Amino acid sequence: MKNVNLRKVAMIGCGFVGSASAFALMQSGLFSEMVLIDADHNKAEGEALDISHGLPFAKPMKIYAGTYDDIVDAAIIIISAGAAQKPGETRLDLVKKNVAIFRSIMGEISSRNVHGILLIVANPVDILTSVAQKLSGLPSNRVFGSGTVLDTARFKYLLGEHLSIDSRSVHAFIIGEHGDSEIAAWSSANVSGIPINDFCEMRGHFQHEESMERIADEVRNSAYEIIEKKHATYYGIAMSVRRICECIIRDEKSILSVSSTINGEFGIEGVCLSMPAIVGADGVETLVPISLDDKEKEKLQESAATLKKVLDDAL
Repeated sequence: MKNVNLRKVAMIGCGFVGSASAFALMQSGLFSEMVLIDADHNKAEGEALDISHGLPFAKPMKIYAGTYDDIVDAAIIIISAGAAQKPGETRLDLVKKNVAIFRSIMGEISSRNVHGILLIVANPVDILTSVAQKLSGLPSNRVFGSGTVLDTARFKYLLGEHLSIDSRSVHAFIIGEHGDSEIAAWSSANVSGIPINDFCEMRGHFQHEESMERIADEVRNSAYEIIEKKHATYYGIAMSVRRICECIIRDEKSILSVSSTINGEFGIEGVCLSMPAIVGADGVETLVPISLDDKEKEKLQESAATLKKVLDDAL
């Protein structure tokens, strides 16, 4: 990444997700400078002060509330700003509200000579990633969303619990929409190269269909359950943001299920959704081919169609 400070990150939006992500990034040691931006400047200042007061226990870092002029040389600009869904509001109502917020943010970004990567975290992340790509004026590989990185982590966690193994040994993805139409890609799931059903039987589990349905439902409903219990989710996504930033700053070329433009894969065109992709210093390098059975392909196409309709209605 040219003309950027690889040790600088910007966070736009200091709500639950933005502030938790900023805290996780402070602890990561990846950056030496972090600017926080919020429509409520006092909120950004308060978060910057609160996190800064823990720096004697961490690595030296400059954390401050700033303006859009401060994002120009940031290596990564994370956007978590957006309205939360209120009781009685439809999904489309929320989309329209957040698209309006994003138009304002992208206007600020596109008017500046930004060279960094835009990481979209606000929801609905797939729709807003598409909006950011259209309005930012940046190459699509440098504008992508957190997608189903968290959903995939939840999937691995639950499979690890089910099988009583380290979740880091589970290789499986949630793909498609970050939302109700997401797909658990069971046909390619494995544990250290062993097909998932074979490993399940090795661990004494034989009710495959029942277990698969239960685990996929638990992943899909995780956010709803957490919101019901504590009104918001932010720690899991904060750790996901930290992981994505690691891949970019260290040019890891790791494979993550981020939300990016799909151009022809599985008959899908012109919509952002999550598929395994190589993520490094240039953002999304390329999608990684994933084996899907016919049912999974059909569900993925349905997920893409759902997103495209919402996007068309919102713009």
